[in-house]
Amino acid sequence: MTSKQRSYLKGLAMTMDPIFQIGKSSVTPELTAAVAEALEARELIKINVLKNCLDDGRSIAEVLAERTRSEVVQVIGKKIVLYKPAKDESKRKIVLPK
Repeated sequence: MTSKQRSYLKGLAMTMDPIFQIGKSSVTPELTAAVAEALEARELIKINVLKNCLDDGRSIAEVLAERTRSEVVQVIGKKIVLYKPAKDESKRKIVLPK
């Protein structure tokens, strides 16, 4: 992903609300499955890491990205933004600049 594409996705994510919250149980198989499902439906999601979570936001983002085969767009404090393009090009909602 180029810096221009990442910047575009960051701009889209600015107006989004987090759809998941990660608490003290951190990354569970159920959470991973739910995130993968949401990425398939939305392509771009924002996740909030709660204060009672002992893990670092960056490490959580990398684990989730690896398990869901997505890309980490950004991690700012306790907010994570992930992106995964739809498999079928005709169903893509987000068109990245070249």
